[in-house]
Formats: sequence, structure tokens, C-alpha cells
Amino acid sequence: MLEIKHTLCPSCSVGCGVNVVLHNGDVVGTYPYKRHQVNEGKNCLNGRNSIEIYKSKLETPLISNASVNFDKVIDEISGELKSCDSDKITVVCSGNNSVEEAEMIKDFAESNNYNIAFYADNFVNLNADVASYEDIENASNIIVIGDVLYDNPLIGRRIVHAKKNGANIYSCVQDKSVTANVSDEIFDSIEATLDKVDDSSVIVFNTIESGADLEKIYGADCKALPVFSKCNSKGVSSIIDPISKEDLIELLDKTDVLLIFNDDIVSEIDYDFGSISTLITLVPCLNSTSEVSKIVVPIKSWIENDGSFVNSMGETQNFKAAIESESLSEVEIIEKIQNKL
Repeated sequence: MLEIKHTLCPSCSVGCGVNVVLHNGDVVGTYPYKRHQVNEGKNCLNGRNSIEIYKSKLETPLISNASVNFDKVIDEISGELKSCDSDKITVVCSGNNSVEEAEMIKDFAESNNYNIAFYADNFVNLNADVASYEDIENASNIIVIGDVLYDNPLIGRRIVHAKKNGANIYSCVQDKSVTANVSDEIFDSIEATLDKVDDSSVIVFNTIESGADLEKIYGADCKALPVFSKCNSKGVSSIIDPISKEDLIELLDKTDVLLIFNDDIVSEIDYDFGSISTLITLVPCLNSTSEVSKIVVPIKSWIENDGSFVNSMGETQNFKAAIESESLSEVEIIEKIQNKL
């Protein structure tokens, strides 16, 4: 029997709806959510392939690459935490975490006096006047920083609609990128691109190199829309202040035990993670960070969870589990660890 379950795409912060297709209870594919207000029946390739997170999910906890049961791994984690000074323990929250998970992670870190870090594409100080998706379509000038049309096609679709309606597209992006193909002018610096800003402009960006560049964007006299690489970075940033890459590296230098919740910071940060005594990673499937971690704990993937994400323009979107699962959630694992401390 075929079933269709509505949920949210976890691939970026746009907040598209996606249908998960089940056959006799097994996940077999995805299908665009036709009535969803964000993507209006469209899904990008990342959205269509988002179920690969579930299909490749980790089933068994690992300690030094050896399979163990959950009781053993919880004991091992609690032992590592109890044997280390709290100021040498850093907890990393992720934009892949739901609002509810982020709140639990923050409470866990603060109640035990651990350091807590949240890295969101080097975006910090996220208090600017945020543009809506409708603002993009109605703008006269759109400033695009990063290859948004390639990385975030459902935002790109709105930029293309605006261009068809007469908007000018000015971008800071590589010449042969998808975004460059629809741009009226291409610039090699953010500063030069921002010279095109007027009071009818909207800035859309998904990458920055430094905090100084971010200050320039937020200092422009128009609305801006940050598009994050992770689905709930906007939501988590209202719970935990995001830090810069430089500040994260400085914190890692002081860390002996690193506890990472559903993130792959090894692939994002150029750092010698081997210098940290113990890495503990909670992930739905193996990644670059789990490969260098002493302890790896499987968690529910997004389609097995209930919760909420906040999309790029600040709208809270609730979702329900699309499939039943016996896997433990991050919240359940935190509770088990806390009970052992």
C-alpha cells in the first residue's frame, strides 16, 4: 500500500514542503508538496534526495569503530564528561537540530556549565530587517551574494520571477555560475555589489567570508535574506547566538571533550580535530565528523521526528514524523546522559 506523508525538506533553510512516499511502511521516495506555500509543488534535487539521510542511517552505536549497545555508549559518554573539567567540554549545536532539540541542548550544556557553540555558515548578529520571499518577487533591484540559484533553487525561482517582472539582478558570484547567467551585472566584491543598493532593493545571500562582509550587508539601507545551508539555522540562532569561524576555532583550542549534535563541522572548519582528546558525535548517518570521532551515537533522522523549523524569513513550520521508528531522538539521549551525570 502506498502512503504519502507531508513533512519539511531538511536540505537548507528555505523551508520547502516535501512528501515522503511509503510503500508498505518503507520509505521509497519523495514527491513535491503541491499545496505548500513556500515551494508551491516544486522541489530541488537536494529536496528530492533528502531521504538518503534516512536510507543510509546508522543503526548501532560505535566506540572506536566497534559496535556496542546503547547502555554501553551512554555509560562511555557520561564517563568521558565526568572525567573532564566542565570548562574543557564544548557542546556543538547545529542548524540541523529542531527548535525543540536546540532548546534541550542549550539547557543540557548550561545546566552542566559546559561551553556551547553554534556555527551557522559564518553568519553572526542576525538581527537585520529580514526580507520575505514575497519581497524578493516584488523588488526592483536584487543583490545576490553567492550562487543562490544553484544552491537554493526555490529562492532562485523567485529571483527569476522578479527579473521577468523587470527587476535588475546584481550579483557577487563566479562568472560561470547559474546565478551569473541571470544577472544584469556581476561584481568581484561584496562592496562593489552593494553600491547598487537603493530603497527598493533586496539582498539575498548564502555565503560570506568574514564578519566585516556581514556588517556591510546589514548596514545597507534595505532588507536582506540570509539563506542558510541547514534547515533550522534561523530557528537555532534565536536560542543560541551563532559564532564566527574564528571564534569557534578559538573555543576548540580550549576543548578536551567535544560533543557534537547532528553536525558535520569537520567538513566545514579547517581545524586539526585530532588535537581534541575525545570527539563524541550524535548523527543519523555517518559523515566526516563521525569518521574522526571516538564515540558515535545514531539518532532519529528528520523524517522520524516531530518538531519545528524556522525558515529563512522567520516563519515557524511544524512537522510530524513521517515514519515510526525505534531509534532514539537527541532529546531521549540527552536525558539518558544527564541521568548518569
